[in-house]
Amino acid sequence: MTLVLAHRGSRLREPENTVSAFVRALSEGADGVELDVHRTADDHLVVCHDAASPAGVVSEMTRAEIQRAFPLVPTLAECLDACAGALVNVEIKNLPGDADWDPADRAAELVVELLVSRQASGREPGKVVVSSFNLATVDRVRALAGQLETALLSDGAFDPLEALVVAEQHGHAGLRPWVGRLGGRVAGVLAVRARERGVALRPWTVNDPGEVARLGALGYDAVISDDPLVAIAALRG
Repeated sequence: MTLVLAHRGSRLREPENTVSAFVRALSEGADGVELDVHRTADDHLVVCHDAASPAGVVSEMTRAEIQRAFPLVPTLAECLDACAGALVNVEIKNLPGDADWDPADRAAELVVELLVSRQASGREPGKVVVSSFNLATVDRVRALAGQLETALLSDGAFDPLEALVVAEQHGHAGLRPWVGRLGGRVAGVLAVRARERGVALRPWTVNDPGEVARLGALGYDAVISDDPLVAIAALRG
C-alpha cells in the first residue's frame, strides 16, 4: 500500500513545520509527515524550512532567541512526541550555499544523538527516516548509526535513475525523487529497479490526484504531498 506523508504537515490548513500542522495531518489520515531540521547556535534541533530569516541565521541564534522571534517553531523532539507512532521523514538541511552550511555536519550528529537516545529509552515507537539532498550528510548519519534508515533526496538536476544507483551504492534504504522528473516511462522503470534493489521510493511533492494515483498503481512506497486529504482520496477513494 502506498503511504501518504504530509509535506511539512498539513501546510494548507496550518502553519507549516509546526506541531499543529503535524497533528492536523495525522488527524486527517496521513500515515506520517515530512519535516525540515536545522541546528541552532547552542546545539538544539529546530524544525523550519529556511536557514535564514529577517531575525537572523538559525545556526547563529540560540533556541531561546528563535523561540522569542518565532514562537511557533518547534524542536525536533517536540515534533517526534506529537507524531508518536507515525512515520516521520526528517530532512536535514545542509547544502553548500545555504546560509547555515556546515561541512562538519553537526546537525547530522545531533539528529543521530537524539534518535538513538530516544530509541534506547523506548520513546520512539514510530518509524523515523533521515534524509537530505546532501549525500555527505546522509552518509554521515549512516556512518554514525547504521541502524537508522536513511534516504537520499534528489532534485530536478539529478536523474532519478542515477540517484537510485548512488543511494544503493552508499547503503541508503530510500530515495526521495522530485516528482517533476518522474514523467513518461521513468516512473515505471524507477519502480522496477528500486524493487530489485530494495530501495523505498517516496517522491516529493506529489499534489496532483492523477499523479498520486499513477504512482500508487506503480507500487511506490509513499507520496509526500502538500495536501494529505487530496492524496488519501486519490489513493483510497
